[in-house]
Amino acid sequence: MAITQQKVLTKVFGDPQKRILRRLQKKVDEINALGPKYKKLSDEELAGQTDVLRKRLQKKSVTLDTILPDAFAVVREMADRTIGERHYDVQLIGSMVLHEGSVAELKTGEGKTLMSTLAAYLNALEGKGVHVVTVNDYLAQRDAGWMGQIYNALGLSTGVIINEASFLYDENYDNEAHTDPRMKKLRPCTRKEAYQADITYGTNNEFGFDYLRDNMVNDIELVRQRDLNFAIVDEVDSILIDEARTPLIISAPAAENPDSYYQFAKIAAKLTPEDYTLEEKRKQVALTDEGVEKVQKMLGIKNLYTPEYVRSVYHMDQALRAQTLFHRDKDYVVTNDGEVIIVDEHTGRLKQGNRYSEGLHQAIEAKEGVPVLQESMTLATISFQNYFRLYKKLSGMTGTAFTEAEEFQQIYSLDVVVVPPNKPITRQDHQDLIYKTEKGKLKAVAQAIKEYHDEGRPVLVGSGSIAKNEMIAKYLDSEGIKYEILNAKNNEREAEIISHAGEKGAITLATNIAGRGTDIKLGPGVKELGGLVVIGSERHESRRIDNQLRGRGGRQGDPGDTQFYVSTEDDLMRIFQGERIANVLERLGVDEETAIQNRAVSKTLEAAQKRVEGYNFDTRKNVVQY
Repeated sequence: MAITQQKVLTKVFGDPQKRILRRLQKKVDEINALGPKYKKLSDEELAGQTDVLRKRLQKKSVTLDTILPDAFAVVREMADRTIGERHYDVQLIGSMVLHEGSVAELKTGEGKTLMSTLAAYLNALEGKGVHVVTVNDYLAQRDAGWMGQIYNALGLSTGVIINEASFLYDENYDNEAHTDPRMKKLRPCTRKEAYQADITYGTNNEFGFDYLRDNMVNDIELVRQRDLNFAIVDEVDSILIDEARTPLIISAPAAENPDSYYQFAKIAAKLTPEDYTLEEKRKQVALTDEGVEKVQKMLGIKNLYTPEYVRSVYHMDQALRAQTLFHRDKDYVVTNDGEVIIVDEHTGRLKQGNRYSEGLHQAIEAKEGVPVLQESMTLATISFQNYFRLYKKLSGMTGTAFTEAEEFQQIYSLDVVVVPPNKPITRQDHQDLIYKTEKGKLKAVAQAIKEYHDEGRPVLVGSGSIAKNEMIAKYLDSEGIKYEILNAKNNEREAEIISHAGEKGAITLATNIAGRGTDIKLGPGVKELGGLVVIGSERHESRRIDNQLRGRGGRQGDPGDTQFYVSTEDDLMRIFQGERIANVLERLGVDEETAIQNRAVSKTLEAAQKRVEGYNFDTRKNVVQY
């Protein structure tokens, strides 16, 4: 019904996306017409335009929209002079979408970092501050140092806040320690100074935690942030949707004896699948009657569910969750120092300093036999969802947002505008190859890597976990094939590994860490061979994560191929109708090393992904309504 209604509305009023793009294209024509005027100016005269525009803004009849064409033309010209990059027309469109408080979807390699400078500069002219939000400390520093050259040349200051440090862009400063030239001009400063800058780069975590800290101080002088004016959120779907319910918590230690965690970890390890019911779809587990009896026997008690054992029920629940639902090298890693660190399921990165709440982290520590750290008492908390709704104006950019357009609109009142690519996409996205078993699938992945490698084409292989990542590596080891491995355990080498991933014959095995913010440039002669090959070794719960991985290939009109390999034993298939599909393969007489390409099976997988996305959306929506 809804789809039919949408089609009728489109017929009557036209495609809303096309209408928006037509309107913005008129502004692009205005900006292009102003180009020659600003090209004639000296560097000093061009820098002086910031004061000219600020003075114009003081008139009551003049708004940011009025000066937008001039502001964009000025930034475009200065970017060309300072960093040697000139905004494409589609980047002008994308930045207008940001300025209007919407989400811009741009394909990989279309230059989101450069695009955002236009909207950031324009909105900074009001003097109320602009926050550019990135997903990790490295990107925050890189982008502030790189784009800071443009802002600095135009007389605007640039700050950056990261975990336990903050900086200002200073052209007269030179940090010898940084190997990346884009970070050499970042001078250490106080947190407050970084926030007083015209434009401040930082991570979602740091902006959120500073907001909480500011709300805990008694002296106004100690407040760091200004009012939350305008935010441009990079990888907006990751932060506002995947991380929406993630609570930022400032806590203090609470007294708790760790012995109970070890005791219940041992009990949970002795339970068998008959002792509990496991619902993986909803990530829930509960003891069966047999399980309850077994636990009572091990504890030497008659009834676990009496008021005196309320703490025991709590410990048992968390120990059971740790044992059955959370897996090492998938959901978390254990460092050589015995620290349990969460792996972000969406980005594949380690979430340093984050801990599972309600005793779950302690239960995992006990399960792994490492020191159990004290539980904590919450002093202040806010979710990303609620924090970002505090901004006067919010916008975002990503390569994959349109699948979540309804959620952006309902929860954040954000429209999604799909910005056309600068060059047409020539990448070939092939239909999924479906295998009966995980073993058969992984052998096929290794064989495909070898064949592409023999042709000289670079290959990027994406996996859903560190464990799967390392399993593929073992297959390649047995064939004597050299590769680079990139996951949360060695992400300090990320920039170096990615810089070579597009070269002839390169093989990069990565987790979701390679899915975002990684721009793989093709080496000499690779385009002629057919470009980068992207292989997905399984489907993720979210279509966006799969699309992010696909998007690593075919940047800026480059050729490339993408292929997903799935098996009926994969988590998504197993939980959602894997048995039914396995029976179909059985009837067809398919052995474990033979693949089928079946549109119906691929559609079943996509339907499963939509169901998971829908369930997660409903959960997030309920949190807001509640």
